[in-house]
Amino acid sequence: MQAEKIKKVGVVLRPSSPELKQNYFELEKIFNKYGIETTIESISGAMIGIMGMEFDNLCQSCDVLVTLGGDGTLISAVRRSFKHDVPVFGIYAGNLGFLADINMGELEAFVKSLVKGEYRVDERAILEATFQENENEVTIYAFNDIVLTRPSVSNMIHIETLVDSKAFNTYYGDGVIVSTPTGSTAYNLSAGGPVLFPLTNVFALTPICPHSLTQRPVVLPGKFSIEMKTPQDRALVIIDGQDKHELEAGESIHIQLARKTVKLIHREEFNYFDVLKEKLNWGD
Repeated sequence: MQAEKIKKVGVVLRPSSPELKQNYFELEKIFNKYGIETTIESISGAMIGIMGMEFDNLCQSCDVLVTLGGDGTLISAVRRSFKHDVPVFGIYAGNLGFLADINMGELEAFVKSLVKGEYRVDERAILEATFQENENEVTIYAFNDIVLTRPSVSNMIHIETLVDSKAFNTYYGDGVIVSTPTGSTAYNLSAGGPVLFPLTNVFALTPICPHSLTQRPVVLPGKFSIEMKTPQDRALVIIDGQDKHELEAGESIHIQLARKTVKLIHREEFNYFDVLKEKLNWGD
């Protein structure tokens, strides 16, 4: 993507945050100063009292999608915009995130670099999952993780897992996290899973509170596909902690890395290891 083609950005604000109104106008002023048109997404616009554009139309008409909020806002925007193949970058309104790494005080310097072509585009893996729901095949995307867990806290769950159609493991416990490299520092990390470098083409399976201590996290190459099913139990499928679906006993979910990647825009000097050290207090 050539920098001179960035003529229009679409903006998505963190939901239920009308206090971001002034930030949006400041953002708009900065982009306009450098000849870039700014349009807000319709739900975000309604939240702060201005007219916006419906999300899919916004993605089709803008060159870059900008989120203002935190990592959750960016993850939601990535999932919703994935089919449009539009690059995304995040501005954080609060604490530094793993994904949203620019604050409002740094925005003008970044936009100045952006129009000069001085930025990076990181291509990151995203999970694609298919399953049956109400006799229809549903396809969903997850930027961080897909979690299969028990619908009731009173019972453990059996999850049979196949890798490329071959029996792999049966997990027995509270569930399993299927994580992208980007999501490896989220729920996966809390459950004892590995930290994966975000630009690698792999994914991780991490059991949640397994009944057997021999059940350990596994990292699989991105070319593999997995099938997970619960012969005896209903299962709750949670996508990026934002959406939920239910699987009935005996139903399956098929998960793999999508063929396309997510394009995240960062500053040239962005260093993932610096973010890890700051967020996880490594080296203190």
